[in-house]
This record gives sequence, C-alpha cells and structure tokens, in this order.
Amino acid sequence: MKKLNLLFLFAFTFLIAHSQISFEKGFFINNENDKIECLIKNLDWKNNPTNFEYKTSLDGNAQEIDINAVREFGVYDVSRYIRSTVEIDQSSNDINSFSDVRKPVFKEETVFLKVLIEGKANLYFYENNKGLKRFFYKLDNSTIEPLVYKQYFNSEHRIRENNAYKQQLVNHLSHPSLTSVKAKNIRYNKKDLVAVFVDYNKYNGQEIANFETKKKKELFNLNIRPGINFSSLSIKNDEAPTRNADFGSATNFRFGLEAEFILPYNKNKWAIILEPTYQYFKSDKVETAYQYSSYTTQYAKVDYKSIEVPIGLRYYFFLNETSKIFINGAIVIDFSLNSKVNFASGSELEIKTLDNYAFGAGYVFKNKYSFELRGHTKRDLFRDYLLWISDYKTFSVIFGYTIF
Repeated sequence: MKKLNLLFLFAFTFLIAHSQISFEKGFFINNENDKIECLIKNLDWKNNPTNFEYKTSLDGNAQEIDINAVREFGVYDVSRYIRSTVEIDQSSNDINSFSDVRKPVFKEETVFLKVLIEGKANLYFYENNKGLKRFFYKLDNSTIEPLVYKQYFNSEHRIRENNAYKQQLVNHLSHPSLTSVKAKNIRYNKKDLVAVFVDYNKYNGQEIANFETKKKKELFNLNIRPGINFSSLSIKNDEAPTRNADFGSATNFRFGLEAEFILPYNKNKWAIILEPTYQYFKSDKVETAYQYSSYTTQYAKVDYKSIEVPIGLRYYFFLNETSKIFINGAIVIDFSLNSKVNFASGSELEIKTLDNYAFGAGYVFKNKYSFELRGHTKRDLFRDYLLWISDYKTFSVIFGYTIF
C-alpha cells in the first residue's frame, strides 16, 4: 500500500509538471501592422501575459514573441489582447497594506489588456500575479482610461472606498437605463461592468463583440460517488503485547457526494474538490500472544465508522470531445462516528483519527460518468493514546455520476 501511494504521488507531480496545452487557431499583429495567422499556445491566462508562443503551422517549431513586438493577439472564439500604455493604480488589494490616502497611486506601464467588450464603448481588464485587478475603458477614438476604484483607511482607521468609477460610468456611458441611483449598485467586477457596457452599446445600436459570452464549461459540478474500499487495520502496543491485533483486510462500501469547483482559467483544467464520504470498517480477531512463559488468547473487535472529507485539487487532461482523464490529490479530514476497538476483557479504545492524504487517477465520459482509483496514506486512529500504534490503509474504487 505504501508503494502504491508513493506511485500516485509521483504520477500526480510528474503529469502536472509535464502537461501540455494545445496550440489553437489565432493571430497577432506586429509593429508593422501586419496580421499573421498562426497557432497560439492557449494558456487561458489568469494573469495578463507579457509574451506567448506560436507556430506558423501545425508541424512547425514553436516560437516565442513578447509584448515589444506585438500590438495585438488573440485566440479565435476565446480571447483577445491589445497592447497599450496605460496608467495603472498600484494600490494594494490586501487589507494589511491599505493606505490612508484616497487617491489612486498611478504608474505608467505598457501591458496587454484583455478585451472584454468591444463596440462604441470598449471594456478592458488587467490582472497581474500579485492579485492586482483593474478595469479600463475607451469611448470611440479616445484614449484608454482606468476605471477608478480603491479601498483605503480613513482617519479613524476604518475601511472606505473610492468609487470614482461609478461617476465615470454615469458621465461617459449615459443612457436611460443607467442613472446615478442605479450606478450606486454597480460593483467593481466583470459581471456588473460587462452588463453596463453591453447595455450602453445596445442603446447606441452598436454591434458588440462580447468575449465574456464565449462558450465555457460549467464551473460547478455535483457528483454522486459510490464505491468500494479495500481496507486493512492492525494495532499495536509494546507495553501490552497481548492486546496487539491484526484485523486483516476487509472490503466495504463507501458513499460520497462531491462538490467540484472548476477554476475559470487554464482552459478549465484545474478544479477544487470537496467530497464528504461515509465509510466503515468492521472486523474481529482472535490473537494468541506469548507472554510470561505462557500463551494468552485475546479477542478484539473493531467498529470504525466515519465521515471523511477530502479537500484537494484535481487536474484534467482532455482526450477528445467526450473523454478526459484526471489526477487529484487531497488532504483527508476524518470525523469518526462513535467508533471503538473492544477487547474481551471489557476495556476499549475510542477511535479518534488524525488527517492523512489521498491520491487518485480516473476517467470521465461525456462529463457525466466517472471512474477513479484512489490510494490513501496511512491513517492514525488513536490520536489520544500515546502508546498505541495503528496502521489503517485504504485503497478505493470509486464510481461517479454527475447530477449537474
């Protein structure tokens, strides 16, 4: 079992480190304003890139090109970026680093801005690897301007907001459905701002390119996860060897309900998983031990029931339109349910566990049916007993069905 768990851990690390992202049809425009049709390595960037890889043909060699040589690039039907020199507010989003100044701290930078909405009024987005998120806009042939939002501390060290972006919207995107009253409820996020720019462009009869309505996979799945556990348990106490017991292996049923949260970048390949699972292990054993020049027979019984809660990460490899494989790793928090080890002498051990880890690999068909093999690291069942050592191991075969 230990070797199997190490194998899962190695596979999990190796496959993620060597996973490949496909090259997809796209284009870029160079400094000479030439449009080059090509294949772009689509990383579905979370943070706005400063460079990208491309091929001129499917069998061609990958080449890297950076922001200094590209005015614009995009992956068709997915995303588009334009190079622009803009004023970016450097104010921190971390509450521990809020300043006591209401005004933004602007710094001029040349970046690739992600196009969200294009029409009479354009909306752009920027995010860097420090968690800085900023929105920008442009009307007709004007320059690109920042939409201003900042959190800061006032003189009483209370959090306040500079919501200047709301007045900017009222001043520059005025139309009947956008009033000062309605603007107060517009949050500084993609959903709210995209809606404002879509409404404005529609009111002005403009054709809209909305990159936020591109086809996306569902970002949440709820999965029923029944399965079979192959478990084994042995317990040991060097101070009381007559109570040592090897309960052997048992095959038991497990049932889980998994919440899967797909992360909306890197082409939806990453997911956070949370799977409350009922599992049990029941067995009894008659052990014969030699102590003080005689043999002693000891009867022991274990009744271990618990709710396991694996919390972890999953990574998908897409094979085709209907099939994908995945690997995942999780920390397993275990809540035992009135579980004990009883001895014929009348004494008992209450089972209270420590966390352990699980690593799995599986297959999904039509985003509906799944199958997984999962190995667990050793779990300690006796966290409250200093002298008792337990060796509980589990290997699971899990079947899944996606409800939605």
